[in-house]
Amino acid sequence: MWIDFAPLRIPFQRRLQTFMVLQWVFCFLALAQCCIAVFSALLFTRFWFVSVLYATWWFLDWNTPYRGGRSIHCIRALRLWGYFRDYFPIQLVKTADLDPKKNYIFGFHPHGVLVAGAFGNFCIEVMRFQTLYPGLRPHMLMLPLWFRVPFFRDYIMSAGLVPSDKESAKYLLRRKEGGNVAVIAIGGAPEALDARPGAFTLQLKNRKGFIKLALQCGAPLVPVFSFGENEVFNQVNNPKGSFLRRLQDRLQMWMGISLPLFHARGVFQYSFGLLPYRKPIHTVVGRPIEVDRRDNPTLEEINELHQKYIEGLSHLFEEHKAKYKVPEDRHLTFT
Repeated sequence: MWIDFAPLRIPFQRRLQTFMVLQWVFCFLALAQCCIAVFSALLFTRFWFVSVLYATWWFLDWNTPYRGGRSIHCIRALRLWGYFRDYFPIQLVKTADLDPKKNYIFGFHPHGVLVAGAFGNFCIEVMRFQTLYPGLRPHMLMLPLWFRVPFFRDYIMSAGLVPSDKESAKYLLRRKEGGNVAVIAIGGAPEALDARPGAFTLQLKNRKGFIKLALQCGAPLVPVFSFGENEVFNQVNNPKGSFLRRLQDRLQMWMGISLPLFHARGVFQYSFGLLPYRKPIHTVVGRPIEVDRRDNPTLEEINELHQKYIEGLSHLFEEHKAKYKVPEDRHLTFT
């Protein structure tokens, strides 16, 4: 196998970009497990009191993730995140003004493997989100499982992440002062199993929970499509019906998280590894779909709004695809 090694002379700026993406991949894949190991190991050392004190704090702070979390500006605005942005690079594209007195649901598509576009645009403050949308505060929704991991929960909350359950989302969307954005990767973990270059298949046809949530809270829906999201990683071939896909689906049902077997490049060579490719990601935020509040929406109202959302997302994709080099004959497919 021929290995394409990186050149020895690389600008220091590009090395910083690689480092920031490397630590992001590590945090996504292994930091939670490391936090559990450290918390448990400390209990059997003379520093046992650290875990005990943290456990006490954890108990007292249990509901914070479900009450808007605890975003820390100095971490979100760290200048080093600019190198993460420039690695791909990532760009946030605005198409319409949003009222800061309202709360919104951003439907993010596609999920991709590690939702790089969502993290880069909504969890760190180097993409000028609050300059483009003054008065709005983005909160990325993440599986509640991760907020039960010691130390790790505080780290992800600092980036504005909150649990992806109804209690957490409703707290944000029912704030009377407005200004909150709940960012939801609609396709979720199952969609990650279809994330590969050239894929435009979205798991949306039967995803209506966010539609009901929008109606119950009266929160406008904003379709978001991230062009290039599926281009940054390859994935082992896993067609539906194959042994690997059945195993992945079963594990996803048991664990609540998907396990895509992805690969791209390494740190010192470009032939294999878990670092994403340097491919541009353009995250386009569409126009808001206004929603009338319904405390108990009917199935007909949910289906009507769901269809309107699909049409809005499709229009957003078709309107911008040529600009981002998507072939004219490619269209979104919904499953």
